[in-house]
Amino acid sequence: MKTSIMIQRIYIYLCLGLALIATNVQAEPNPSVELKTSFGIIVIELYPENAPKTVANFTQYVKDGFYNGTIFHRVIPGFMVQGGGFTAALKEKPTRPAIQSEAGNGLRNAIGTVAMARTADPHSATAQFFINVTENDFLDFKSADEKGYGYTVFGRVRSGMDVVEKIVKVPTATRGSNQNVPVQPITIDRVRMLDSPKKKSAAKK
Repeated sequence: MKTSIMIQRIYIYLCLGLALIATNVQAEPNPSVELKTSFGIIVIELYPENAPKTVANFTQYVKDGFYNGTIFHRVIPGFMVQGGGFTAALKEKPTRPAIQSEAGNGLRNAIGTVAMARTADPHSATAQFFINVTENDFLDFKSADEKGYGYTVFGRVRSGMDVVEKIVKVPTATRGSNQNVPVQPITIDRVRMLDSPKKKSAAKK
């Protein structure tokens, strides 16, 4: 009888200990990137759990300095702002091979979310991305075919949506074969990875 009670107590203490450990374990914060633009700073939180290949692809371009000196070359009020592929002279930069779509990851093209731009081929995304400025649910994944694949959401604007709203208000025009090009160049001067809060506190020690 005593042995049985002791086993029950040990089990209870073990459960309590595991609960305390679980409470104290903090999830690793999502990575973030900072876009320093000619209109201000935009900080984007990335979602590697939902879109691991897309986030890995995007962050590699960031680390390579690919986005530095590019522009927001396509701006459509009530829709989105697109950038990350052209220089100020509207020359498209060479990219790495395209990646597989991860559009069916449960994330929606809601206001402030960031998604990969692509051609009609669902698996053609390389470096260009866009920020949704309205609820673009027609861009969401619906089925695994060319018409229903949608666009892969991989992040969200954490701060700087006011900057995005300023960009949307810039008048646009057609330049060569490119439509909806801001008449005032909106440059992405620098893009860099931000340290997580955990890393910052560790650095202070």
